[in-house]
Amino acid sequence: MFYIIGLGLGDYKDVTVKGLEIIKQCDRVYLEAYTSILTCGKEALEKFYGKDLIIADRELVEQGADEILVGSDSSNVAFLVVGDPFGATTHTDLVLRAKNRGIKVHVVHNASILNAVGCCGLQLYMFGETVSIPFWTETWQPDSFVDKIFNNYRNQLHTLCLLDIKVKEPTIESLTKKKKEYMPPRFMSVSEAANQLLKIIENRRVKEVPEISSQSLCVGLARVGMDDQKIIVCTLEDMTGIDLGRPLHSLIIVGPSLHPIEEEYLEQFRIRI
Repeated sequence: MFYIIGLGLGDYKDVTVKGLEIIKQCDRVYLEAYTSILTCGKEALEKFYGKDLIIADRELVEQGADEILVGSDSSNVAFLVVGDPFGATTHTDLVLRAKNRGIKVHVVHNASILNAVGCCGLQLYMFGETVSIPFWTETWQPDSFVDKIFNNYRNQLHTLCLLDIKVKEPTIESLTKKKKEYMPPRFMSVSEAANQLLKIIENRRVKEVPEISSQSLCVGLARVGMDDQKIIVCTLEDMTGIDLGRPLHSLIIVGPSLHPIEEEYLEQFRIRI
């Protein structure tokens, strides 16, 4: 059997009882480590599970899927995912690859940012399409994702923005070498995301008049599901100066209309600079 097991959002104890029982009886266990992270670290997970973990980075998952799946038809292999197994399309592809090879697949779900984001008080059914905000470089500054934010806003919906992380990313220089060199890990903060959004909004004013402005309400979240979780509510402009500490961060662009209960709940996190 090939198992894909969600680990939740906090630390090593957030795995479900069912997931933990499966991990303990697996012959090989992979830890996916590039779409998200658990800040407790690999060693803490190994100690709690009583199993050695094989780190599955982007290169292994996207190019070495066959290596992960090998033996799953005759033994038990687990693939551990931070959050919920279907929080990233990469994992859906892995399930399809397994089924195409005649390998039985069993999925164990868990909490993900897509549902835990309700901790800020915004009602989950009032969220529109989720977007990802990528790191910009000097030569690559995409802005098409903002169209989805505008569309959600026009439809009276909130937008959850998932912020980019870079783990084991090869340097541009090393791509031409036989030996790869990797950049230090990077995790986008809510202030970086807010800065990029403001730049896009300002650029778009030449062509259109975006409904979202520097004074639009937004929510910054950090380390959702952990004991030191933080939530801040302020304007998009003020968010550019907010420091929520260590990763992981998420950003919500609040829709134009709020239910009274949403307003009351958000008020406890609001700051005015």
